[in-house]
Amino acid sequence: MTQTFLSPNQVDELVALYEAGATLAELGERFGVHRRTAAAHLIRRSVPIRRRGLDECHLAEAVELYAGGLSLMEVGLRFGVSQQTVRRALAVEGVVIRPSGCRTQVNA
Repeated sequence: MTQTFLSPNQVDELVALYEAGATLAELGERFGVHRRTAAAHLIRRSVPIRRRGLDECHLAEAVELYAGGLSLMEVGLRFGVSQQTVRRALAVEGVVIRPSGCRTQVNA
């Protein structure tokens, strides 16, 4: 795999696009670099990296779907976030996280 070097002008554009709302994945695709490389350029320019989380408007539905038996991964796929993001959001809401492989809520 060849290494892609961005010019200072390209990094300026990358920063501007990120600040305008582009995601790291979108920037990586546009500039032909990995999303972590795009993030590294932003960090070198002292641009804070956004953490993508579960939107507040989806939280109640995520809790309901998980309580209904969907896995963390299935809920994450539904909202375009990782299972760890779902786990963190549900835990903050006080939802008891089931052991892996369990489809129904475990009653303690």
